[in-house]
Formats: sequence, structure tokens, C-alpha cells
Amino acid sequence: QVQLVESGGGLVQTGGSLRLSCAAFGTTFSTNTMGWHRQALGKQRELVATIGADGRTVYADFVKGRFTISRDNAKNTVYLQMNSLKPEDTAVYYCFDYTLYWAGQGTQVTVSS
Repeated sequence: QVQLVESGGGLVQTGGSLRLSCAAFGTTFSTNTMGWHRQALGKQRELVATIGADGRTVYADFVKGRFTISRDNAKNTVYLQMNSLKPEDTAVYYCFDYTLYWAGQGTQVTVSS
């Protein structure tokens, strides 16, 4: 059974940092392209970042220079390090497996001004 379990969300002040984790179960994690999406209240879900099996990364323009996606294949885990957070980063963040087209349940990130 495929499971993607996110953790690490929470409440942080503007300029603060959070590190999201997504643990994958029941997948061929090391060969899969993984990513993070987010959805703010009343808005469409949007891509934040992706990382391929080869480690290549892609970022949305609005997070370049602030967020870093990484993966640890030994732990079947993908991370999103978020720095210099802004109120507009407030959203539910979802882990996504592009190979299986599968998403996790999401973790809430709230940035206070």
C-alpha cells in the first residue's frame, strides 16, 4: 500500500524557517520523481519544487533562493527546507510522487506577519 506521510508543518513568524519531511512507504522511492505542491485557502494547488531520481531539481519562481528540496533514498524521504518564509507562503503543503501520481494528506504551514 502506497503512503506518503508529511510532517514538519506549523506556525512560524515572517522570516522564519521550517523543514518539511515526507516519508514514502510501499513505493520504489529511489527511482521516482518526487515533489512538493501547496494550496492556499481559496486558491488552486501549485507546484513548489520537484526532484528527480537523478537529483535534478526544479523550483517555482516564487521560492527560488528560499526553499531547497532534497531527498534521502536510504530513508525513503524527501525534504523541503523553507527559509525566509513570508505570509503568502501560508498553505497546506503536499508531498507528491510523480511516478505513481500519488499525493500525501498534506501538512499546514502558517506564516504570521
